[in-house]
Amino acid sequence: MKTTLYTLLPLALLLSACTTQVEPAFNDIGTRNGPCVEGGPDTVAQRFYDLRIAQHAQGKPDTAQLGQYRPYLSERLFNYLANDRAARDKLAKQPNRDIFSSQATAPTEARVHSASRILNFDAKNIPLRVDLTRAQGADRSVQWQDEVLMIREGQCWVLDDVRYLGNSSPAPAGTLTQTLELR
Repeated sequence: MKTTLYTLLPLALLLSACTTQVEPAFNDIGTRNGPCVEGGPDTVAQRFYDLRIAQHAQGKPDTAQLGQYRPYLSERLFNYLANDRAARDKLAKQPNRDIFSSQATAPTEARVHSASRILNFDAKNIPLRVDLTRAQGADRSVQWQDEVLMIREGQCWVLDDVRYLGNSSPAPAGTLTQTLELR
């Protein structure tokens, strides 16, 4: 009887280990109050740039554009751009330039790098490189690269910041949020 018990006990423990539910690294990935765009971080970032390019958006976004960008932007970034008076005042004092890229004039093409190389599937934030191009005439173009920080809010991936990597960036700071913060 004791031999059977000693034999069954390890088997019971092994069996219970196989049926135990594994918890994800992040149980709570937060909430999202605004609308959402379906897709992974690279898909959402690409759709954001495609929207801006389709609109031929230049300079700082106005209220109507911010409304269209709402599903793509994090709560924090959207509030900076739409509701934070100090950030709006600082943005108004900036030269008229494209705030979503490191160049003064917005791109005419954008290609967001794939997020498939990122191994951490439980990640809450993912920086993605973006290859940007602006056509200048029929046979000339300017190319540069920036980085977007994509974060998870609830079940949504949204753009939280832009890191300016262009060589001749007219931006007063290294990122969009640093540009908007009061120093």
